[in-house]
Amino acid sequence: MQSLVAIIGRPNVGKSTFFNRLTETRKAIVDEISGVTRDRHYGKAEWNGKEFSVIDTGGYAFGSEDFFEAAIRRQVQIAIEEADLLLFLVDVTTGITDLDSTVAELIRKSGKKAFVVVNKVDNNQRILDAQEFYKLGLGEIYCISSINGSGTGDLLDDVAANITKDAVDETLGLPRIAIVGQPNVGKSSLLNVLTGTERSIVTDIAGTTRDSIHTHYKSFGKEFILVDTAGVRRKARVKEDLEFYSVMRSIRSIEESDVCLLLIDATQGLTAQDLSIFHLADRNRKGIVICVNKWDLIEKDTNSTKRFEEAIRAKLAPFNDIPILFISALEKQRIHKALETALLVYENRHKKIPGAKLNKAMLPIIEHTPPPAVKGKFIKIKYVAQLPAATPMFAFFCSNSQYLREAYRRFLENQLRLQFDFCGVPIVIVIRDKDE
Repeated sequence: MQSLVAIIGRPNVGKSTFFNRLTETRKAIVDEISGVTRDRHYGKAEWNGKEFSVIDTGGYAFGSEDFFEAAIRRQVQIAIEEADLLLFLVDVTTGITDLDSTVAELIRKSGKKAFVVVNKVDNNQRILDAQEFYKLGLGEIYCISSINGSGTGDLLDDVAANITKDAVDETLGLPRIAIVGQPNVGKSSLLNVLTGTERSIVTDIAGTTRDSIHTHYKSFGKEFILVDTAGVRRKARVKEDLEFYSVMRSIRSIEESDVCLLLIDATQGLTAQDLSIFHLADRNRKGIVICVNKWDLIEKDTNSTKRFEEAIRAKLAPFNDIPILFISALEKQRIHKALETALLVYENRHKKIPGAKLNKAMLPIIEHTPPPAVKGKFIKIKYVAQLPAATPMFAFFCSNSQYLREAYRRFLENQLRLQFDFCGVPIVIVIRDKDE
């Protein structure tokens, strides 16, 4: 599992700009919540050969002063609890504020490693002004300008030096299945039914986060690890905080899993927040099984399941072969089918297709439906190969590769899925020049 680095601090200190600097051209996930427009950013950063996850905690930009401070404090507490390293961003132009001091105190109590990052330091006078932040008592300060990037190299050198390799896990190599989803969709119920009614549990392994439990499980003649995020259910006065906490947990669980069981609430349907979690899993190239929980609460007729599935697939497009199961953790309906399907998706994710078999299947299809010419340039695909990657990745070698359109990439992906059954698994298509 990769280290999680959280950017924390009060609003308007430049956290989002700093986030964009760290993640460079990588896209952030944007989540719009009804009633409160707020961007949440999640991405990857790499420095000195070490990759880590970055989250921008972002502040609320509205409300009274008391509510404003309370909301920021709650988000900072969540970030401190979840992160491995903290980047505490402050603003040299305003100096130390009361809220900065409050955040500093929370960091000290946590014992977490934190870097004080003084932003907007773009001239010599501001370097002198930045010395004030030593008063926070958190050690060395790093003077940067997130807009032009000055000073970020020295900071990232020290961040990378503090990112340690994962400890050796005795369960390494076993399939890891994560139960993810919004609060109150039934994650706790599903895990409790699975682990409470099966006598084949081997052991509980302490997770890296406080409420996350990794359960060594045996079923269908196979061993695997259930990565639980059921502990996210927490009483909170503000709904947005609970959702923020849930997505933080989801990032952790998704990154350390092979397959995600994404639970959605049958009474709510597939929501924007569910889609955010789905795309987190897809961006991390994880296998996905969607489980519509609380199906027992739905008044059904002969076409209910079909209509519900069609509505989900319409929102998931173009991801048209994700397994969708209708379950009830409370009534124990089809819960073992969910695990069985997750294990099948795991096998698909690790499937290797011999080169001869791959070309025998794909080249006739390509010959029958060749790529369209672009600007008079004809594209001829010579052969295809599966690349040595942890997840399915295929390289198509062709002439004039720069002219191959995205629509044809999607066609190639769909044909691979039809020919070799990659149900539930993201596929990466790489187009290379035939001479490479």
